[in-house]
Amino acid sequence: MPLLSKVLILGFLAAILYTLASSFYFLVKDQGEDSDRTVRRLSWRVGLSMFLLIALWVGFQFGWIEPQGVNPVRYPTG
Repeated sequence: MPLLSKVLILGFLAAILYTLASSFYFLVKDQGEDSDRTVRRLSWRVGLSMFLLIALWVGFQFGWIEPQGVNPVRYPTG
């Protein structure tokens, strides 16, 4: 399960970066045209970011993922 969660998190981060880069591309390319492509891509980015944040919180609350680092805190289970 830990590898799957890492892959999903990295996939969401890649999708967030892709929508950010494509919204910048459309912002530069459309220059003054009456197009909402930039807004739609930024809306997707915000939605993906919110979903990832909520998914991380839920995963942490249910014990599916644990914080890791130099000195991780271990919480008692049960």
